Amino acid sequence: MYAQLIPILAPVFIITLVGYGWARLGLTFQRDFLTGLVMNIGVPCLILNGTTHLETGAALFLSMMGFAVLALVSCAVVGSLVLRLLDQPLRSYLPPVAFGNAGNLGLPLCLFAFGKQGLGLAIGFYLVGSVSQFLVGPLFQGRKPVWRTLLATPVNYAVVLGVGLLATDTTLPLWVSNTVELLAGIAIPLMMLALGHALGSFKVQRLPIAAAIAAGRLGLGLAVGLIIAQVFGLTGIERGVVLVQSAMPVAVFNFLLAARYDRHPDDIAGAIVISTLVSFATLPVLLLLALPAAQLP
Repeated sequence: MYAQLIPILAPVFIITLVGYGWARLGLTFQRDFLTGLVMNIGVPCLILNGTTHLETGAALFLSMMGFAVLALVSCAVVGSLVLRLLDQPLRSYLPPVAFGNAGNLGLPLCLFAFGKQGLGLAIGFYLVGSVSQFLVGPLFQGRKPVWRTLLATPVNYAVVLGVGLLATDTTLPLWVSNTVELLAGIAIPLMMLALGHALGSFKVQRLPIAAAIAAGRLGLGLAVGLIIAQVFGLTGIERGVVLVQSAMPVAVFNFLLAARYDRHPDDIAGAIVISTLVSFATLPVLLLLALPAAQLP
């Protein structure tokens, strides 16, 4: 049973470790260039490639986005109640509890665990968090949403085009499809390298607070995912994707948001490191919960 998990986990661990080692060695790493390449080319092509190869149709893809909204709202509501009871600053600590790393870590896990079908559904889940970070993140900090950035992000147009093609059962010309598929291939490896580099760059300073945030993100996320799967009677790949994506560690974007608005960025960086390391240690258990029974011996 555990041997079946090695092909799923090994690529994620190895590529992330390469990024971590790169950071620890102090080698040149152009984070802005890499982020621009991934977000403006890699991820839009990944979305377009994933949606156009889905066999289940647009309805299930949109349903997955709905489950993502429900998971995000549930984590935010419960997280805000707990933080208020503990008299902790919501604007600093709620975003890392609500937003999990459904991109850098969730997408490759769903790809290796559930194949291209799982990746396509995982993209729908990831999109909700990604767009919400641009809209809700600044708004929650008392600032205006970054509309210009949001409208200039190719990811959104890739979603519209991909869902449109999926809904109308339209295929791209072969030369376009092949080009998109090649460019989509850069997204996941570079996202994992970036995650590893972030882990190698961040430091844990206030361990109790960072650990509490990490525990909230992982524990609450998994609980919400299990409840959604149970309430809506999800099975197979759909259930697995919801569980994996809901239980991801703190997203790296939360650090960027905290640093921009001076909302305890050191605590958020520590939470990212701890939650990701704990997540790596507990991924075998998560995958045993998430993998369809037919895939386990």
